[in-house]
Amino acid sequence: MKKLVVSTGAGISKESGVSTFRDADGLWENYPVMDVASADGFRRNPALIHQFYNERRHQLQTVKPNAAHLGLVELEKYFDTYIITQNVDDLHERAGSKNILHLHGELMKIRSLRDESRVYTLTPPNLDTSVDTRDKYGDPVRPHIVFFQEAVPNIEPAIELVEQADVFVVIGTSLVVYPAAGLMHYVRSGVPVYYIDPKPSPVPSFVNVIAEPATKGVARLIEILTKDK
Repeated sequence: MKKLVVSTGAGISKESGVSTFRDADGLWENYPVMDVASADGFRRNPALIHQFYNERRHQLQTVKPNAAHLGLVELEKYFDTYIITQNVDDLHERAGSKNILHLHGELMKIRSLRDESRVYTLTPPNLDTSVDTRDKYGDPVRPHIVFFQEAVPNIEPAIELVEQADVFVVIGTSLVVYPAAGLMHYVRSGVPVYYIDPKPSPVPSFVNVIAEPATKGVARLIEILTKDK
């Protein structure tokens, strides 16, 4: 079975109602980015960051996976499918995808500030944390999110997946956030590449562009990839 590797960004979750950071009506408009999503911001005002991610978790409970998330699960019938996502939501998991690598962390998880290997999953209704929250070891906790100014621990496993891909797909990303935006450069020569986005950024000529929102674009992708199966 051929290996399909899919890199997803905020655009795939936008159609579910998840606010994106970079749109005109996105989250950056309500909070200065470096206050709520940077290592410096966490050091300056951890209470604000706890509050910000509490709000994001509660909002996540009000949305559901859309047809694009579900379409990627459908492709598991035909391909050995792996998803690399920049998104911190759990919509790929809730849709049923089996192999998911989160580049920028996971909203529904927190971790110890003293031992980053101690990671905990939050479940409703217990979604809120604060500077006073402690784990069972007595450690303070933080969101399990990769802040600006921090390394992206999963980038090396992501690169390895892309290097092994027989088909590579990028969905719903502006291709401006690095290192994720650079993954396309690791695709082997001759491997088909598809880019789904309603406002696609400039890409090399070998990339097949599907200029559609994620839901329509994934439907078209399924048609293309399964037409001979």
